[in-house]
Amino acid sequence: MNSRARFENNIIVQKSYSLALTVVNAYRYLCEHEREYVMSKQLLRAGTSVGANVREGVRGQSEPDFAMKMTIALKEAEETAYWLELLHDSHYLAEEQFGELYRLTDEVIRILSSITKTTYEKLNSKNS
Repeated sequence: MNSRARFENNIIVQKSYSLALTVVNAYRYLCEHEREYVMSKQLLRAGTSVGANVREGVRGQSEPDFAMKMTIALKEAEETAYWLELLHDSHYLAEEQFGELYRLTDEVIRILSSITKTTYEKLNSKNS
């Protein structure tokens, strides 16, 4: 079984990958059409880091390792939201572009928030 097939039924893996792909396309647009290179590079870095950390966490060696990677992914997703807001409010991203990306980012944040909360509660109950 290849690596992709292993993650087909994992919603956060799928959503974070979709976010990364959408961010890559937004980055291309911002560079080619808006000539915006600084904030878009930050968006690219943060938005693609979410999925990378999720994939790494899913393959983690332990529950604490998984929890830490999901926490990092959550922080990167929050940073992605920040750059999207800044790009939108500075008129580099139109409402339609922003809305689609922001909804996806918010969905990923909500899923990761739930995962981290549940995971840390589970870890804390084991240590009590």
